[in-house]
Amino acid sequence: MTGQVTFDSHVFSVLTAAVQLVNRLTDGHLGGTVFVAPTGQAQVDAVADALSIDGRPRPAVTSAEAKQLAEFSARMRIVFEAVHAGDLDAAAREVNRMLLDTNARPQLDRGATPGWSLHFHGADDTLANGWSAGCAAGLALALGSTLAGRLGICAAPLCDRTFVDTSRNNQRRFCSPQCQSRVKAATHRSRHSPTI
Repeated sequence: MTGQVTFDSHVFSVLTAAVQLVNRLTDGHLGGTVFVAPTGQAQVDAVADALSIDGRPRPAVTSAEAKQLAEFSARMRIVFEAVHAGDLDAAAREVNRMLLDTNARPQLDRGATPGWSLHFHGADDTLANGWSAGCAAGLALALGSTLAGRLGICAAPLCDRTFVDTSRNNQRRFCSPQCQSRVKAATHRSRHSPTI
């Protein structure tokens, strides 16, 4: 046993997709530098890369679907920021709006593994609406449980990328090992720099 928190595999997949979409498609900061969300073909590629999680094949994404998911990613960022600020009510209100807007509905599907898996789809099964509905449902399942505090925003200076904390002790503070190392190195330098 690893001691890590285990989300249902589908919930973890859609939460991972939500993190990837937010981090790749919203402006902000990344690792100490300004991050400008891609547009055009770069946006299409970013969406395809974000959705090829858990060994899934890279999907074909249209520019209209990429734009729709980029707009939805901005809304998902609102949820992560509200959780980070300790405002679960605001996070829940936004997730409820996202669930309504995507018309998310649970559905049992047969997947690659034996048996049935619970998935969430919108009123239509387009790539963009299906992933939007799934991500909204994953965020709802996290917020509606003891896992709400597992949604995070990087604590490193000049980084606002998101993450889902699966650690045993719920102590993750950084989006990546690079940001964690950057903060540790800066702390070490400040402790060992000569004072004038």
